[in-house]
Amino acid sequence: MKKFNLFNEIIITSKTALLNAINSQKEFGINTKGEIVFAPFGEKEILIYQGQHSPQTSSALKPVKVPTLVEILGDKYQIVEDDDRVLIKAFSNWQKLIKINTPNASYDDTTGDGVDKFANSTLEDIGWHATDFDISYRELIEVLEEKCAGTLLCIEQEEPSYQFSGLGFIANDKEAQEILFTHCQEKIKKMMQEDPLYAKEKLSDDEEEAAEFFQCL
Repeated sequence: MKKFNLFNEIIITSKTALLNAINSQKEFGINTKGEIVFAPFGEKEILIYQGQHSPQTSSALKPVKVPTLVEILGDKYQIVEDDDRVLIKAFSNWQKLIKINTPNASYDDTTGDGVDKFANSTLEDIGWHATDFDISYRELIEVLEEKCAGTLLCIEQEEPSYQFSGLGFIANDKEAQEILFTHCQEKIKKMMQEDPLYAKEKLSDDEEEAAEFFQCL
């Protein structure tokens, strides 16, 4: 998976397209590629901004000043206008971006507790059964991030102290299911062959159910 670290990434979008979206008064978003997209958003869309601009009404006695892009998008964004380009850094708005993007994420790694479930039901079945053989969600996440296509939207920094928070978006759920199933199946078969504690006759009911799920019996 490709890591999209908001601490480092600068999102570049078209100023013309952005102003047109703002003036449309429709709900729109800016995705990680810098594209302007309109609601309803796609299932795999990852947004660094989502909103709708409603201009203030003006009168002869109280003309309205044209708002800046920072005032429209929000002061948590760092914005630089460069001819017909708008350069955006969005890491300071991370908490809001979690709320915007979590409904479409494959897994949530934004809390200190780590990942404890997958959004896809088949992946969740794999994760649930894997825990009976002490295969953690963290291990499965590392396999996914190494072997599957997708995006890890995150904030990650080393200094002054390590900080990480992220949302994973798997590009192909079927591919991910096959990779995780195979990983668990191979590991469980090896455990049953080499570790006396996991010998077939010593399996608990839950372990036996998991072994059957991964076709190891």
